[in-house]
Amino acid sequence: MAIDIRNTIRFLLNHRLVELSAVSPVQTLLDFLRIDRNLRGTKEGCAEGDCGACTVLVGRLFDGRLKHESVNACIRFVGSLDGCHVVTVDSLAAANGPLHPVQQAMVDMHGSQCGFCTPGFVMSLYGLWMENTRPSIDEIEKALQGNLCRCTGYAAIVRAAQAVSAIGELDQDPLVIEREEISRQLEALKDGRRVMIGEGAERIILPASVDDLAALFEAEPKARIVAGSTDVGLWVTKFMRDITPVMHISHLDELRRIALDETGITLGAGATYTEAYPVISEHFPQLRELWDRIGGQQVRNMGTIGGNIANGSPIGDTPPPLIALGASVVLRKGGGRRVMPLERYFLEYGRQDRLPGEFIEAVRIPYLDEAARLAVYKITKRRDEDISAVCGAFRVAFDGQGKVASAIIAFGGMAGTPKRATNAEAVLVGAPWNDATIEAAAAALGDDYSPLTDWRASAEYRLLVAQNLLRRFYLETQGDERVRLDDKITLAV
Repeated sequence: MAIDIRNTIRFLLNHRLVELSAVSPVQTLLDFLRIDRNLRGTKEGCAEGDCGACTVLVGRLFDGRLKHESVNACIRFVGSLDGCHVVTVDSLAAANGPLHPVQQAMVDMHGSQCGFCTPGFVMSLYGLWMENTRPSIDEIEKALQGNLCRCTGYAAIVRAAQAVSAIGELDQDPLVIEREEISRQLEALKDGRRVMIGEGAERIILPASVDDLAALFEAEPKARIVAGSTDVGLWVTKFMRDITPVMHISHLDELRRIALDETGITLGAGATYTEAYPVISEHFPQLRELWDRIGGQQVRNMGTIGGNIANGSPIGDTPPPLIALGASVVLRKGGGRRVMPLERYFLEYGRQDRLPGEFIEAVRIPYLDEAARLAVYKITKRRDEDISAVCGAFRVAFDGQGKVASAIIAFGGMAGTPKRATNAEAVLVGAPWNDATIEAAAAALGDDYSPLTDWRASAEYRLLVAQNLLRRFYLETQGDERVRLDDKITLAV
């Protein structure tokens, strides 16, 4: 069947429609705002999605509901914005009018000193306020994980977040008042057409549907599929890598679906960390803390579980716990699909069991047996918004005699891929769950892994950490109070 093609990208920028027919595949939203539109309130600090100075809100319709989320403009590509609403700090206060309540709260609470990071903080707090007008301290801190400030020490900014609701009411906010009109305009932009811009390798492609994606990628397997761009964005801004032609998929609602049945959960590969959090938190509460420490809020709003797996990074945070849970991936090529255990997807560093033209369509996670114990630990230099040096996941089940019936141990950061500790597992299975067994299994981890030394950690440190995490898991199953310390001490090393 013939697919209708459109040769422009269309989105709303603050209060205006933008329609672009000439866009570089690697043009970031930040550069577009500052250079093309002279909207200089959005700052560039790191160009890698780390400091939050470039934070803007991006709204999109999903299942008929308009939702605005904070994102990093420095690693978000303009080509991904079709059908979206971009809100920048420049539009918050009307010309010659009063400050927006979030801005006024920052002034009143002295939340700004040098001011460079302030627009990003304002936009992150704005995004929080739109979802939660009475946030707790923990919720405020979580919303601000992706924003760095070197002046204020954050306390004044947290006080500003608490003060926003006393300054203004959400139902008086212009964006809330205009929500129906914005929704109507975005709905009108959704025409179900494929978008094609550029020629040769320098092309941007937005498939009309998942079926269209499958057909396009099968025909052009060297194209780069981009979902959240939290990794690919850095390939461009930091490493100057060629990623063309680019196929954007963040607009495909079919890939963002999350389904539950009697056997488990199916996450569409395009579901973001934020979108998956409610169901993950409900069914796997052991993963809540890990989920809250994956990047900052902007990264969780953009990054996808499918992308975290597809990249094959040895330090991706989701593969170790998903492997421990027995997750599988659904791979699609054209009209065909195959399902494989996630642990088999990773072959070696930089190589995965994915055929040319094949992509991850979904991730299936079975429910955890009631008799099993599960834990996951993320070890980083900085507690929040940092990449793991080691990420360990442990799952054990016991028989009626106090022996280990089954065990799965998976680590990231210990090998060229996320990898199971099969030797340590073999020591555990059938053995009594006691100190001696744990020490034998800890010693076996040295046979399972030969970690590398890099700037995040030495090989010796990584192996010792892995062994100590196994010991910690054991002590936690025994209810040992020695491990019930502040996680800021025990997990950020």
